[in-house]
Amino acid sequence: MSNELLQAIEAVGREKGIEKDVVIAALEDAYAAAAKRVLHSQEVFVCHLDRDTGEFTIATVKRVVEDSELENPLIEMSLQEAQTYRKDVLPGDILEFPQETPPNMGRIAAQQAKQVLTQKIREAEREIIYKEYKDRVGTIINGVVKRIEKRSIIVDIGRTEALLPPSEQSRGERFLQNDRIRALIVEVKENAKGNQIILSRARGEFVVRLFEAEVPEIYDGTVAIRAVAREAGERTKIAVVSKDRDVDPIGACIGMRGMRVQAVTRELRGEKIDIIPYKEDLQDLVKAALAPAMVTRVQIVDQEARRMEVVVPEDQISLTIGKRGQNIRLAGQLVGWELDVKSEEVKKQEILAAMSSMMGSSEEYDESSGEVVPEEESLEPQEGDSEDGARPEAGAGPEDGAGETSGEEADEDAGEAPAGEKAPTDGQGEV
Repeated sequence: MSNELLQAIEAVGREKGIEKDVVIAALEDAYAAAAKRVLHSQEVFVCHLDRDTGEFTIATVKRVVEDSELENPLIEMSLQEAQTYRKDVLPGDILEFPQETPPNMGRIAAQQAKQVLTQKIREAEREIIYKEYKDRVGTIINGVVKRIEKRSIIVDIGRTEALLPPSEQSRGERFLQNDRIRALIVEVKENAKGNQIILSRARGEFVVRLFEAEVPEIYDGTVAIRAVAREAGERTKIAVVSKDRDVDPIGACIGMRGMRVQAVTRELRGEKIDIIPYKEDLQDLVKAALAPAMVTRVQIVDQEARRMEVVVPEDQISLTIGKRGQNIRLAGQLVGWELDVKSEEVKKQEILAAMSSMMGSSEEYDESSGEVVPEEESLEPQEGDSEDGARPEAGAGPEDGAGETSGEEADEDAGEAPAGEKAPTDGQGEV
């Protein structure tokens, strides 16, 4: 019987994937609880299983306390009394006192052992599953749709079940019972009722992991995905960079005849994927993220609020913003800044309006640089100027001949414009 018990313990451990010591501890707790129940005692019992013979022994335990602190003799023992059993005993030590096994322990112990063992095995399994899947957070797992409850999908992932809540499902996807499914493990919750493994198919990290599985260059680190923005079910933008100059990061992600990116797209049920080159310069990254729209200029307008202004030609406004604002929204997510789009004409009008509000300002808008620059002094003759356009210096009079030139010199040097025209002004752009 004893050998049969030890063999049964090993079999349970193998079947449930639990260490033998955990099963033995559960049986010892069950046997101790049964002894307490049979003897109707308030004392604390412990049980030990001999690993060689398979025999159980039971004992009561008491904690040693100072003589003046003794309150409950059923679970405590005074230091003076304890020293009669063991000379070197100290307060806080636990003493065991062997007891005879009650004659009618068998049936009750078996029932108690079944209950306790079932509970302990369940707890051990939960702990094993928690540790296993906690280490797999951020990885993709395969499973089978077991059932659907109030739009939440319960997925059988082998040793346990996982939950794909509505908030983590991609828009437009539909799954039926027994469908195979791939998803990202995003969280493992541990509670008294059992572990809860949360899955996702809507996060940008899911797309990253799919590319890692399809693109060897990403898996080995040659190509890296530096940023990702996603609206699940519709479009994803990823920014990639290569650590090897001989490896084209975009070509590696697309694959020969587009096979790699098409595999990811199929898994995402036709979701569009934009692959762009990552740029260290923030303004260059914004331009790349908004492609295929042509961007004239990118300018930071609020560093703290992380807002940038994007100026584009009038005919590029719709392409830049995208359907329902999706292109500009995803580009903003990708770079981590809020992007405001303006046409060149609107920007020009804003600058002109700002110029007109400045009292006594003499500035103009330079289209090439996109900045307001001071206007050069006009060469048109002003009241009090000499005929050749030069003003007399203060304090100079006719007697010293200041500002006088001969007619021939004036014709050669001044280069006057024909009558009715203004002399050209250097640096003045057309507004």
